[in-house]
Amino acid sequence: MIYERPRFLPGGDSALFIELGDTIDPELNRRIRRLHLAIQEAAPPGLVETVPAYRSLLVCYEPREVSPQQLRASLELLIDKTEAGEFPAPKVTEVPTVYGGEYGPDLEFVAEHNGLSPEDVVRLHARKVYLIYVLGFIPGFAYLGGLSPRIATPRLATPRARIPAGSVGIAGNQTGIYPAESPGGWRLIGRTPVELFHPEKEPPSLLQMGDYVEFVPITAQEFSRITEEVEQGTYRPKETPLIREDDSGGI
Repeated sequence: MIYERPRFLPGGDSALFIELGDTIDPELNRRIRRLHLAIQEAAPPGLVETVPAYRSLLVCYEPREVSPQQLRASLELLIDKTEAGEFPAPKVTEVPTVYGGEYGPDLEFVAEHNGLSPEDVVRLHARKVYLIYVLGFIPGFAYLGGLSPRIATPRLATPRARIPAGSVGIAGNQTGIYPAESPGGWRLIGRTPVELFHPEKEPPSLLQMGDYVEFVPITAQEFSRITEEVEQGTYRPKETPLIREDDSGGI
């Protein structure tokens, strides 16, 4: 496959942006992930960290150790070597979710906005796999691709000051999960009791870029039971290998 050449843009005096395209799609995101892992493994001189996004990668460096020209030369060699590279097979993490009511106060709005019933929204949102494009906004927040256009809904005009941890939301044609209590403007349709981010664990985030998520509807009683297991440290999320990577993560 022939790819367009990456664009290098300055990110202040200690970072470079690498843009690999202008679209949001699974294949481009796989290229970003592949390059992100390759740079981490190669650890070129002066590297501080890499921050992946939908279609670009921010490479932070120590300017006293390497010049932007030297770093760019190293990165261009890595890009050429890794375009056809492989990385670990992705997995699917099941996220048990109770929909509607106090757990998903915007479910009715999402349904009405799209001319559907709340049951239709749940059916279209759950039991499919979503590609984790990137983590951001707050630690562990997974931006997921693959939402049905039939339930796409604009975000709130005025964000809420406090959203409970585990809340599952929709914003435009994206869906995501709030790993911690925070402000936010996404339409909330449900909540999961699963702990998504713990700073003392390794890795601290349960969900990782390039893997997949599947929402599984549960009852309020099951939510309470799983919450107890999480608090006791006995809950283990169900993870399975992804059978086949396709365009299920498209946005």
